[in-house]
Amino acid sequence: MIRAGYDRGEYGMMIRTAAVALLMLPTALAAQDASNVPVQVEEQSIDALRAQMTQGTSSVAITQAYLARIAAMDRTGPTLRAVIATNPDALAQAKASDARRKAGKPLGALDGIPVLIKDNIETRDPIATTAGSLALKDNVTRRDAPVVAALRKQGAVILGKTNLSEWANIRSTHSISGWSAVGGLVRNPYALDRTSCGSSSGSGAAVAASYAAVAIGTETDGSVVCPSSMNGLVGLKPTLGMVSRTHVVPISHSQDTPGPMARSVRDAALLFNAMVGVDPADPATRESQGHIHDFAAPLAAASLKGVRVAVLRPEMPDALKRHYETTLEVLKAQGAILVDADMPKLDGIGEAELLVLQTELKADLDTYLATTP
Repeated sequence: MIRAGYDRGEYGMMIRTAAVALLMLPTALAAQDASNVPVQVEEQSIDALRAQMTQGTSSVAITQAYLARIAAMDRTGPTLRAVIATNPDALAQAKASDARRKAGKPLGALDGIPVLIKDNIETRDPIATTAGSLALKDNVTRRDAPVVAALRKQGAVILGKTNLSEWANIRSTHSISGWSAVGGLVRNPYALDRTSCGSSSGSGAAVAASYAAVAIGTETDGSVVCPSSMNGLVGLKPTLGMVSRTHVVPISHSQDTPGPMARSVRDAALLFNAMVGVDPADPATRESQGHIHDFAAPLAAASLKGVRVAVLRPEMPDALKRHYETTLEVLKAQGAILVDADMPKLDGIGEAELLVLQTELKADLDTYLATTP
């Protein structure tokens, strides 16, 4: 879709210029840490970043490289608007991680790994949790949501807050996916005139643009999986109760949950490992007991062998259908058993869901605001 105010030639030139800028950034942002070890963050997995740190690259250097990408691409250059705020304490956290590593006492699999957090999830860092709304622009609570506290226990560096559809897209029935009053409109790194979807728009665009290897989004209905799809990522909406929602700006207690967003299934699993757990303040998480394990451990070449996968075949454009069928063939080649499935008629489900969301939003948001410092 071409925005009003630009003709196709002018807009095409903007996109080509931005694309050239994106291609040049890996060279422009090439960096070395204090030990003269080259730092590479573009399209790097968690394992690759950990390997770099094992070989002498510091978490400080990695964090600086990500911050440089954000500075070069988010409000200038391609202007992705994926990040609302970077964390002033990020480099101090990275320095602490380096000290732990030097002492041989890393905290966990994410120690020294920068992670971006959707800006409806509270952190104790000196940055606001706005949900994209000017009404919350001064909402600096200085408390961690349990899901963020869990990341810190693994040594993760909280890099900053990502943009989102304002109020996670519950602002109105005519809200714009990916737009917030605080952060502006998120742009898709792969096609600047296309949507990044929402409401975890910034988390999706940020990981796709290598602002961080992984990010956390939240989903009520589609807000992790849609931006993950649009940005070429892996996104997971966990079963309700696997991840705490405490100190997360709510919509619906019966549907809300944070979820991991990453470039690969393994990275999503590694991040999910750090996110899950029982939170006494969130009764739904009691259901996770007995279901928490190492979600990355089963990932191997034969992990799909014998797994039954339900396949839906909705109407879709021919080009998309070809990719869909190719993906199904890949699953079959890996040993998956594909079973065609029919969804029951869903007439009226959208209206029924909206009624639930509107009803729960009123009570849940009132409770959140009443308990916010």
